[in-house]
Amino acid sequence: MSDIADVPPAVVGRLRVICGELPEAYEEPAWIGLRWRTRRRTFLHVYTTDERRSADIDQDHPATLMTFRALPGELEALAHAGPPFFRADWGANVVGMVLDDETDWVEVAELVTDSYLVQAPRRLAFRLKAGG
Repeated sequence: MSDIADVPPAVVGRLRVICGELPEAYEEPAWIGLRWRTRRRTFLHVYTTDERRSADIDQDHPATLMTFRALPGELEALAHAGPPFFRADWGANVVGMVLDDETDWVEVAELVTDSYLVQAPRRLAFRLKAGG
């Protein structure tokens, strides 16, 4: 079981509000941090790196990161945009973002919703697009 104490409570709270708006989305502990899923498909993972250099980002201090799914065109744009975005070193359609004091939470909500739409079954994606 993972220890979610490494993820700042304010970050977890904001993500819970965003994910709470997504049909049949649920939260569970991941191997590190937390993840949100629909059915058995992960659409969001949030965790904090430790003191070691992260394989995903080039910094030597702890950072809170989220990884999410993106469509091919968006994936390339975000992966090449530079900070706060990075290309995750796993998964074909996974991109990451550093969450810090400068984070645009409106943008995070859009990215998380898009990630949900990538992973959700058609019926759930349609429900979200239809507004209910």
